[in-house]
Amino acid sequence: MIAFLLQRALSFGISLVVASAAIFVVLEVVPGDPAAFMLGLNAAPDTVAALREQLGLDAPVWARYLSWIGGLFTGDLGISYTYRVPVAELIGARLGVSVPLAVYALTLSTLIAFPVGVLAAARRGSLIDAGVMGGTQLGIAVPNFWFAMLLVLVFSVTLRWFSAGGFPGWDAGGFTAMRALTLPAVALALPQAAILARVMRSALLDTLDEDYIRTARAKGLTRGQTLWRHAVRNALIPVLTILGLQFSFLLAGAIIIENVFFLPGLGRLVFQAISARDLIVVRSVVMLLVVAVIGVNFLVEIAYGLVDPRLRRRA
Repeated sequence: MIAFLLQRALSFGISLVVASAAIFVVLEVVPGDPAAFMLGLNAAPDTVAALREQLGLDAPVWARYLSWIGGLFTGDLGISYTYRVPVAELIGARLGVSVPLAVYALTLSTLIAFPVGVLAAARRGSLIDAGVMGGTQLGIAVPNFWFAMLLVLVFSVTLRWFSAGGFPGWDAGGFTAMRALTLPAVALALPQAAILARVMRSALLDTLDEDYIRTARAKGLTRGQTLWRHAVRNALIPVLTILGLQFSFLLAGAIIIENVFFLPGLGRLVFQAISARDLIVVRSVVMLLVVAVIGVNFLVEIAYGLVDPRLRRRA
């Protein structure tokens, strides 16, 4: 297990180094000068040059890259060109919305998908199975922003159970804040639950056809005992893969839902920073999301090793 962990940690570190270099280079070659953009088209060249010096844009590329990498380790991500506040403060405030929203949506998705996928696999070929497959196909086909608008129409406009948008902040109380995140979380969770349920069903059906499942039934175990004691655990590897990808998507890809519900999350921050050409914010947020994606994949691979000991022996 130690060799397995060391191998995965080395891969994690190399991936982060390569990703940081790629992000920095891509944003460096983007045309346009942030200083000129901030001052406008009619700004004098000496004024632009002074602002470039103030922002540190006149330093060599390698020096700016090393400064940025050093700041990632110390938490000093620089000053936003647009907001003129530390980037770390901007990101920290937005993480307080995006991370709970992603965890909330992933929890709902898992609670919906696991029993539905298991039920469909246990009732293969029945009307229940057909209904689950039809419902999941609809959940995959319909965009989450359409779900979001439908939820607002029903639960905010008609029933008035939830607010139509906005986030009161955690100072207003945990219940109030989570209540404001409920509709966005449901809108994000339903399509992801449809995907996860289909993967769970498919993985379980493949597992139920294995020889050791038939052996377990021949030894006297009931269908339910065989399903929960043997099949579910061995079907978890593809499900864990999807869960890891879904959390990364929910954290990084919720920009549309955040705009529908006017949530001050990372998605809206990136959108606003790109519009204002605040590249230092874009660079740091994208790197943070890359770390989240790679980190989640790292944890998923460790979970693989815990679920399937054969993977540890190959390390």
